[in-house]
Amino acid sequence: MSDLTTTDVRTEHDLLGDHPVPADAYYGVHTARAVENFPITGVPIARYGDLIVALAAVKQSAAQANRRLGQLDPNIADAIVAACIEIREGALHDQFVVDQIQGGAGTSTNMNANEVIANRALEILGHERGHYQVVHPLEHVNLGQSTNDVYPTAVKVAVGIATRSLEQAVRDLSERFAVKSAEFAEMLKLGRTQLQDAVPMTLGQEFGAFAVTVAEDADRIAEASLLVAEINLGGTAIGTGLNAHPQYAAMACEELRRLTGLPLTTARDLVEATSDVGAFVQLSGVTKRTAVKLSKICNDLRLLSSGPRAGFGEINLPAVQAGSSIMPGKVNPVIPEMVNQVAYEVIGNDLTITMAAEAGQLQLNAFEPIITRSLLSSLTHLTAAVEVLGERCVDGITANPDRMRDAVLGSASLATALSPVLGYEAATALVAEAIATGASIPDVVRRSALLDDEVLARALSAHNLCRPNEPRPTASHGQAGPARPIDPTD
Repeated sequence: MSDLTTTDVRTEHDLLGDHPVPADAYYGVHTARAVENFPITGVPIARYGDLIVALAAVKQSAAQANRRLGQLDPNIADAIVAACIEIREGALHDQFVVDQIQGGAGTSTNMNANEVIANRALEILGHERGHYQVVHPLEHVNLGQSTNDVYPTAVKVAVGIATRSLEQAVRDLSERFAVKSAEFAEMLKLGRTQLQDAVPMTLGQEFGAFAVTVAEDADRIAEASLLVAEINLGGTAIGTGLNAHPQYAAMACEELRRLTGLPLTTARDLVEATSDVGAFVQLSGVTKRTAVKLSKICNDLRLLSSGPRAGFGEINLPAVQAGSSIMPGKVNPVIPEMVNQVAYEVIGNDLTITMAAEAGQLQLNAFEPIITRSLLSSLTHLTAAVEVLGERCVDGITANPDRMRDAVLGSASLATALSPVLGYEAATALVAEAIATGASIPDVVRRSALLDDEVLARALSAHNLCRPNEPRPTASHGQAGPARPIDPTD
């Protein structure tokens, strides 16, 4: 601030004394001090628009409840509400300048919101910024509140909004995998366990499993989101409700529920709710679970598309950019790699949230700012990664059915389907001969005359290999069709 001239600033006062504030700023002295105290990440809280919208929604709900209860002058309340509406619609977000990492359990964030809203309300009433004798950041905007109930409530609203977006993105991704499952339904391929040949399956079954596992995570996200719908607004400093009207908590929650559309409820025990951050731990854990499973799927996509000549080469990921500055024509699986990296971030954020939750003491957890930063980063980054994965990768995946079928025909794992007929020992001998001679399992069986062609064809039919417990398809006359052996010409 030392480089500002007297015409560039206005002077505000707090318990530490006078302090200059930029004349055109909507924030005030408490925010200015916080900016000086916490030059940590260089990223302001405005980076998360959902959090700023949530803060404005909380302040609007408080003003409306206090007006209804006769605690706040209607003219002042109307000006505060009008300012909050503007912020919820996107105005003044650049005035939320405190760093994401801050001491004080979120006090700097709450002060920043109070000051911006108060100064905008002053303008609406025809006064200059800083004339707090008319609209005061703490006496009016923060009436009946404390950082300790405002901040966690706003975080829960922001997280609720972000969680809805993640859930929808994950459900959309599941649908995209389901579409690919139907497209690849009849394409035979080898399954693999421990990166070794296993028994045959269809590519459709593989992608169908992706669809199911992703859908399960969407359900878990929806369940966890309900935990962050319980708020402590009205508990003030430690949950006792000191300085708030007896009906304020219920009324403010009602107003906030109406504004946000979230199923918010007031916690049964506000003292417990003020100190507990278990809902954030639970939601972070579910987010981590989703990230881990998505990362595993992306590992599979990278393996299945590896090559294209010297790897699996069973599927083709869409080419979205050149893969090398030195190797012409090289294309890399950059979208799955990006998802992997976001997953690693989410895993790290989950550990940060775990440690911050454990570090809470007595009636308050002072480390909610880092919980907020970590959880919102996980939710927003994973949502973006999921959307990109679906749109720029999964939708454009194509298959190489001939390569997959050749691998099935050449694999000794076909002997597994003959084991019930020939016995484990005989099937093992077939595998040894096939590996030693390079012949296929069907050729070894035919040479040895262990089975007639009809039994062999039925045992090695695509239906028996991939869907043995489903009814066989019937011919047009209603009778079971003949068994179809695996054949390169199929």
